[in-house]
Formats: sequence, structure tokens, C-alpha cells
Amino acid sequence: MSFNEFMPYIKRIKLLKEQIPSYSKYPFHLPAVKSLDELTLHPQVTYLIGENGMGKSTLLEAIAIAYGFNSEGGSFNFNFSTYDSHSSLDQYLRLVKGVQKPKDGFFLRAETYYNVASNIEELDREPLGGNKVINQFGGVSLHEQSHGEAFFATFLNRFRGQGIYLLDEPEAALSPLRQLSMLSRMHELVEQDSQFIIATHSPLLMAYPHSTIYEFSEDGIKETLLEETSHYLLFKQFFDDKERLLHHLFL
Repeated sequence: MSFNEFMPYIKRIKLLKEQIPSYSKYPFHLPAVKSLDELTLHPQVTYLIGENGMGKSTLLEAIAIAYGFNSEGGSFNFNFSTYDSHSSLDQYLRLVKGVQKPKDGFFLRAETYYNVASNIEELDREPLGGNKVINQFGGVSLHEQSHGEAFFATFLNRFRGQGIYLLDEPEAALSPLRQLSMLSRMHELVEQDSQFIIATHSPLLMAYPHSTIYEFSEDGIKETLLEETSHYLLFKQFFDDKERLLHHLFL
């Protein structure tokens, strides 16, 4: 299948508004949830961006759970639970899926990746058939690597293509150079019929050309371009006139 003919694994996300009990409680009071009706996902890469507290990570988590992932992350086979803290939003989402099913998938959360690494260690104490899970991640314990190295080992080794990959703020562990390397790896996987949904604050990661960017704010959700995002404009303002910006910050 060619790059342009690939059909997404998830085409659209619909909020079942008629079933929501109240918009005054979490997570339904979040701006992104209150304004959500239906989102059309890009067949290659969809970005969910915005300030903290707008609901982008909560929505990504709900999409992941509704699609069959563990709430703390991992592949479809991970079913551990360290602390049951996810919202009930997944129960009010309808995922409009494509005709194809992914052969691979992974939900990567920056804040709970330590728990994923620990679960791998537990599984490998008595490996099934002698095959250790860590071999799928490059063979080196994720706890024996830096946070960034463990993240990048996952991108390079565990993501196999023909998959759906949901990433929650992956830049939290990656240097700017690693973020650019991640874009390169993403492109390889997209060319292998993969779909990404990414919640991020990083303008570098938002730069993938075959993508849709949804910006979450108090006013709701809008589709936008990289150069029009608040993240890009803030970085541009800083590097165009750093002294002036710092002057106002330090007044």
C-alpha cells in the first residue's frame, strides 16, 4: 500500500454527549471535553497541543483505553495496574475505526513509563518460553538507561510498523536532537503504514509535514498550523528578541 493510499486505524473520535451525566465534574468540565463533538484524525500523524489543564492528555488517555491499551501505557498485551487514576472519559467516546486492524501498537506515557519498565522486569523473571520481553526493547533493562535512552530505545526497537502509536508528551525525556531523530523514526514508521496520535508541547515534534494539529484552549479545540500555534510563536518571540522578553519577565 502506498503512502497516500493508507487508511487510518482510527478515523474519527466522537463524544457521546447525550450520555454525559454532568459537565461540572472531572473530566467533563475540561475545556477540550466540553467543546468536543467530533475530531477527524489524520491518517498519518495527529497532534493534540495546548497549555496544561486543557485536557489533551486526558483525551489521549481515553482514546488509548477505548482502543484497548492499558491506562498506564505499553502494548496491547500489558495489563498491569500500579494506581487506578484514569478518568471515565473512555466510556463516553466512540472511535470510528478504519477497515484495517493494526499489527502493532503502543501507548507511551512519559509520567508512567517507569511503571512499564518495572512491569517488564517482573515479566522477565519468569520469561514465557525463555523469550524475554526486554529483547523487544533492545535487550538492555530500561531501568539501567536514562529516561531519554529508554524512550528512544522504545521508538527504535519496539515500534515495528503497521501499528498505531499514542504518545503522551514524549519530549519530556528527549533532547532537541533526539526529538529530531524521533521525527525521522516517525517518518520511517509512517511509511510502513503506521498512525500516530501525539499530545505534546514541543514545536520540534509538531513539525512533521503529513499531520493535523489540534490546539486546545479555554475557547475549545481548533485545527491550526505549526506557525500559528502559541508554542511556535512563543519560541519565535524568544529567539527573535530574547533580551526584550527577558526584560519584561524580570520587571
